[in-house]
Amino acid sequence: MGFQLPSHGIQSMLKEGHKHLSGLDEAVLKNIDACKQLSTITRTSLGPNGMNKMVINHLDKLFVTNDAATIVNELEIQHPAAKILVLAGKAQQEEIGDGANLTISFAGELLQNAEELIRMGLHPSEIISGYTKGINKTIEVLKELVEKGSENMDVRNKEEVISRMKAAVASKQFGQEDFICSLVADACIQVCPKNPENFNVDNVRVAKLLGGGLHNSSVVRGMVLKSDAVGSIKRIEKAKVAVFAGGVDTSATETKGTVLIHTAEELQNYAKTEEAKVEELIKAVADSGAKVIVSGAAVGEMALHFCERYKLMVLKISSKFELQRFCRTTGAVAMLKLSQPNPDDLGHVDSVSVEEIGGVRVTVVKNEEGGNSISTVVIRGSTDSILDDLERAVDDGVNTYKAMAKDSRTVPGAAATEIELARRVKEFSFKETGLDQYAIAKFAESFEMVPKTLSENAGLNAMEIISSLYAEHASGNTRVGIDLEEGICKDVSTMNIWDLYITKFFALKYAADAACTVLRVDQIIMSKPAGGPRRGDQPAGMDED
Repeated sequence: MGFQLPSHGIQSMLKEGHKHLSGLDEAVLKNIDACKQLSTITRTSLGPNGMNKMVINHLDKLFVTNDAATIVNELEIQHPAAKILVLAGKAQQEEIGDGANLTISFAGELLQNAEELIRMGLHPSEIISGYTKGINKTIEVLKELVEKGSENMDVRNKEEVISRMKAAVASKQFGQEDFICSLVADACIQVCPKNPENFNVDNVRVAKLLGGGLHNSSVVRGMVLKSDAVGSIKRIEKAKVAVFAGGVDTSATETKGTVLIHTAEELQNYAKTEEAKVEELIKAVADSGAKVIVSGAAVGEMALHFCERYKLMVLKISSKFELQRFCRTTGAVAMLKLSQPNPDDLGHVDSVSVEEIGGVRVTVVKNEEGGNSISTVVIRGSTDSILDDLERAVDDGVNTYKAMAKDSRTVPGAAATEIELARRVKEFSFKETGLDQYAIAKFAESFEMVPKTLSENAGLNAMEIISSLYAEHASGNTRVGIDLEEGICKDVSTMNIWDLYITKFFALKYAADAACTVLRVDQIIMSKPAGGPRRGDQPAGMDED
């Protein structure tokens, strides 16, 4: 059968089997719809009373969390437009470490409002120009809302750190934020370098140990390895450390050789030479002054025997990254093969000890004097899911610390900022002429999503709260937000809820950018994937429903 060309239209230009969607209905509104679905998922997890999501990914791993970044990472999102929102959320998570949820939910809200405008007959380009004006005005207003005096802060002052970190942690673990914040603040302040801007997030580790409760958690200066020491020496203080990346064992030689053994004596001698060789290597390490050997791979039986004889403590760290961190903590240089280490390559620890926490043996490596020390937050909890979620809360806290070390300005939290932005941008839209004023007004309305969602998630009446917020703000109390516990509007400075300016700034910016990117698309052309139709061929939300 001859190959027939489709006779007309765009079909004739492209390979067969592709999909082509164009025009408002097919492309723009479908894209918007997919993004709305995504933001519906994250939106109910916004804020301290946010609900948890249970996500089971393709590896059958269970996530129970209300951390938007984790949720969208684990959902396998196929729709190209929704992926744009996910990327915006990821950018926020990597840049600031908190506010990914705000980014995605706000972008979804912007798109939903854009859809209404499109149905009213506005052209997407007018909406984009209105949204761009809207975000520029927002950033202007946001600067004015910065709390006076918050730009100077002492990053080593625990009180100041906690006041800025509280909001980020409370949105993940409501009710326990005070305890978690004080742990995280301690850990961060311990490892904060001379110039706080060089703060490295990696220097605060999290060790999750099952059992106990959150209040059993603690901060350790140094590292906590989730393994027991190999061998019988469990405690050692003020010692030098040798790190071997390749394992402590007799290695097979590179070349293959055959040894002919004639008599029994030769056999005995042959075994002895091996022993002597291992002993010589271990003795060389011991002579260099090292008291602790850290191995990156297996530790051989015979090597272990001689380590015991020379009273060396042996630790095994199988993960490459942990090994690197260990070297950073101790200042050691990892050596590739077992040989006598140079004095320069040795690291130093104040104490290495094996402790038992909740039935789990862990090795605690402390190094108080080291310059770029590492601190570990040991968190305890009753189930793995709880521990994972606590870990995310701690990570968010640490990332917020990094953000505040760069820019410590704060704005009022608890939706006070959003309502003020909504009010000011709405006023701005009345001054505009042209069609984009409608878009700016919708942009302003999108901010209402935050107080609305916060109050809905807390089971309060959203309409009442929003109108009373507007009333307060109109009379000049720009710091009035929602007190979720009592369900009333209150001045946030009395509740001490502050958000970092930089978190809000990037979240709104990324959200507006993502929304405009989605609106700019007017045609989707998907070529047929190679190798026939495959699983999930239909982009989600396009043709099924």
